[in-house]
Amino acid sequence: MKKIFAAALAVCMTISLAACGSSTQTAGTDTASTGSAVTGIDDLPGKTIGVQLGTTGDIYASDYEEEGSTIERFNKGNDAIQALLQGKIDCVIIDEQPAEAFVANTEGLKILDEPFAEEEYAICVAKGNDELVTAINGALAQLKEDGTLDSIVSNYIGDDTKGQSPYESPADVDRSNGTLVMATNAYFEPYEYYDGDKIVGIDADMAQAVCDVLGYELVIEDMEFDAIINAIQSGKADIGVAGITVTEDRQQSVDFTDSYATSKQVIIVKE
Repeated sequence: MKKIFAAALAVCMTISLAACGSSTQTAGTDTASTGSAVTGIDDLPGKTIGVQLGTTGDIYASDYEEEGSTIERFNKGNDAIQALLQGKIDCVIIDEQPAEAFVANTEGLKILDEPFAEEEYAICVAKGNDELVTAINGALAQLKEDGTLDSIVSNYIGDDTKGQSPYESPADVDRSNGTLVMATNAYFEPYEYYDGDKIVGIDADMAQAVCDVLGYELVIEDMEFDAIINAIQSGKADIGVAGITVTEDRQQSVDFTDSYATSKQVIIVKE
């Protein structure tokens, strides 16, 4: 009888310990706050916010750490979206156009009406390379004036215009000025993303159009977003183009061209 009781007790203890272990693991994977849902900017203090590492969303969201928020940083925006779907975070702060692409392709998500911040995108260049900055600014001005830049943007954004005006390099382009290496992070649709093995998007086409004007062969190197400025500083890349917002902190490390696009940082939540 004692043996039967001891065996039963051992089984009960095993089940109890297994249950405790299961509970601990589940709790460890859900880091979202248990308070009210995020319905606007005023709800961000104390919440768990997902951002892409090194982006403007990361920079701006970091201010909320002083107000009790936890910032979860991901190498790719899609990783932040998956964490939101799994309940690990309360919201994602990211650029408007990629946010729209994520929401369109993922059930159960929405973008809040209130924008988190407004921003301008520009091309970053090594500090002190004034000649290249001036040349690119001249090319951008030409592309804006002749409508090429608007045509590139409308080919990727707009229900009625998407896919209607793909950019094609002129047949007689002189590329005698050599190669221009562009550092990007190709997980930022519609600005840069993979179509098969090729990196496409607004930034890729815009950079190609700039190179066509200036007489360069464009080479695109894909890397983590937070490695782009280091690549520019070290000379591994000539320009950084990845929906990069001009900020005072970044201006201490690199120079920027004139802006070529405006956007917003928005908040994505579960419906």
